[in-house]
Amino acid sequence: MPDYAPRWELTQMLATRGTGLFARVDAAEEALCMRLNRGCRNAAVRDMFKVVSRLGDGVFWYILLLLLPVLFGERALRPAVVMAATGAIGVALYKVLKHRLVRERPFVTFAGIRAASVPLDRYSFPSGHTLHAVSFTVIATSQFPVLGWVLVPFAVLVAGSRVVLGLHYPTDVLAGALIGIGLAGGALALI
Repeated sequence: MPDYAPRWELTQMLATRGTGLFARVDAAEEALCMRLNRGCRNAAVRDMFKVVSRLGDGVFWYILLLLLPVLFGERALRPAVVMAATGAIGVALYKVLKHRLVRERPFVTFAGIRAASVPLDRYSFPSGHTLHAVSFTVIATSQFPVLGWVLVPFAVLVAGSRVVLGLHYPTDVLAGALIGIGLAGGALALI
């Protein structure tokens, strides 16, 4: 019978270390998170970021994947397939990281931060929305630069929405962006 105790203990040790590190980083980011979250007091700002965030759940990217071949023909098929595969890898990666690193969301940690939208899962690190926004934007604009005028601002809004809505810390967004860049770099090698 295999002994899973050492692996479980290692996972717990990493989670505990991560939690301690996150507690210090959370405290350092609290004021910025609170300042940005105050934007949600304005209904127009809150609603705009909620819509952007909701589109960033996947809807916008699924539509993009379907439209690429329509807009650019057969030469868009391979990039669309690679983007879809990158998206699946991104989901698996951020889920593993979130469940291993267990960083609570800002609205859970700080009473002064209000969640202006319902999170898709419990933990915050890294931002999956940002990971996907950055990876898809890098891949799509490298193949079809004309899309940059739509995708780059949208990706920035998705990343910003996560902090403004009280769902992520800036470092969650930064980590998601860096992972997204890394995944996009690997994906571009396949196109």
